[in-house]
Amino acid sequence: MSPFTVVIPWRPAPSRMSAYEFVTDWYARNIPEATVRSIDTDDDVFVLAACRNRAIASVDPDEVVVLNDADTFPEVDALRSAVAAARTSGRVHLPYTEYHWLGAEGTAQLRAGTPASECVFDLVIGACSGVYATTPRTWAAHGGQDERFRGWGFEDAAWYLAYETLIGAPPVRHAGNVYALHHVAEVREGKGYDANAAHMERYRAAAGDVAAMAQLVGVEIPVRSS
Repeated sequence: MSPFTVVIPWRPAPSRMSAYEFVTDWYARNIPEATVRSIDTDDDVFVLAACRNRAIASVDPDEVVVLNDADTFPEVDALRSAVAAARTSGRVHLPYTEYHWLGAEGTAQLRAGTPASECVFDLVIGACSGVYATTPRTWAAHGGQDERFRGWGFEDAAWYLAYETLIGAPPVRHAGNVYALHHVAEVREGKGYDANAAHMERYRAAAGDVAAMAQLVGVEIPVRSS
């Protein structure tokens, strides 16, 4: 398969280090055609949306980029299918139909040698993040992800509403699973989290309204093909 780039938003944290190492090793063993690197910003808090946008902006407009969370890995065939389709489709591709949160038990099984597909998991309903395949040109068409979501929470769900509204269809999914490894959960409370939650309400209010969503994310109203 043609080479492509995988970018992992990453700010070192003790509880996440082992997952990050597992994911980078998984790529080295299973997807040798991929160039894998990490990215961060100089924000005082970790801004996942900003990391993803910077990753996209760092490559040529029609080059495929896989945005891969530091604790999550896909299945090989689904990822390669998503990458191949993302090159020319003008759509964002998600290489999974099921998101498996392995938790502490499933992660321990995985590290002990159990195949990922056989590990204990919780099914995350409505998951829309973890691993994306896209190009910069495609990402720009719907405004990318909103960097006003600072710290943890809501940037993925907001992006999904913006994408559906502006593109007129959900991201393309490819049959398969992604697997999220155990780590210490982030704090989902406080002033920053509350600000993210309030901003998310703006996305919910604009969902389905192309003009309102375009204004919210700062893009021109897209021209859809008939």
